[in-house]
Amino acid sequence: MKKKVIVTLLILVCLYIIICILLFLFQESLIFFPENLPEDYSFRFSENFIEKNYKIDEKTKINTLLFKTSKSKGIIFYHHGNTGSMQTWGNIYEDFTQLSYDFFIYDYRGYGKSTGRISEKALFSDALFLYDKILSSYSQDKIIVFGRSIGSGIAFYVASKRKPHMLILESPFYSMKDLVFRKLPWAPSFLLRYNFRSDIYLKNVTCPVFIFHGTNDSLIYFRSSKKLIKLGKEQDKLFPIYGGEHNGLRLFKEYKANLKMILK
Repeated sequence: MKKKVIVTLLILVCLYIIICILLFLFQESLIFFPENLPEDYSFRFSENFIEKNYKIDEKTKINTLLFKTSKSKGIIFYHHGNTGSMQTWGNIYEDFTQLSYDFFIYDYRGYGKSTGRISEKALFSDALFLYDKILSSYSQDKIIVFGRSIGSGIAFYVASKRKPHMLILESPFYSMKDLVFRKLPWAPSFLLRYNFRSDIYLKNVTCPVFIFHGTNDSLIYFRSSKKLIKLGKEQDKLFPIYGGEHNGLRLFKEYKANLKMILK
């Protein structure tokens, strides 16, 4: 009997090690769910836009879209979620152009028509590269950084390294470690190659921070934002969307009203 117990324990330990190795090797496929678009794909939106590719290196280009308004108050630099591409995310522009803001969005490496190998370092450097490109046409007091879900981790980093007018987050997470521990409490944190330490970056953000989060979010738990806002400044504010889940917050009246109030 004792021998069977030892064998069983050894099998369980081996399985645990194998699962951890797989988690380390294939974590991109657990975090990122890109939609690839052919090079000749034509975006179609009801408003005019400017599509532009930025070459990062020989193997990497970042595909971007810019929607302009006639009397612009500034520009929204938008970092989208971990699924899809600008084919669908591009439609978010309406939330901001109707409030007289230009809207600049891009696809991460491996998403849409963007190319290159994804990594946390690359995501951060690409975002800073694009921010600095925006600076050639807009002053920092006209730039608003917006991050949704996985994009919140990138947006926090950008705002901590630059001086935008404002940082807006939708359904952000406290850190990747915090999120993974809640989902997979048995997984050792040293396996993570994506840290997204929003909790640390927030401490270096000098501009006002506004957070929207659904109270019924089952993917990124609502308390993530409550913990983040405690680390922020007195002027930072959390807008709970009661009954809201991870997706569809922009359909709630209180989301629209508060966004309009922030961007007045």
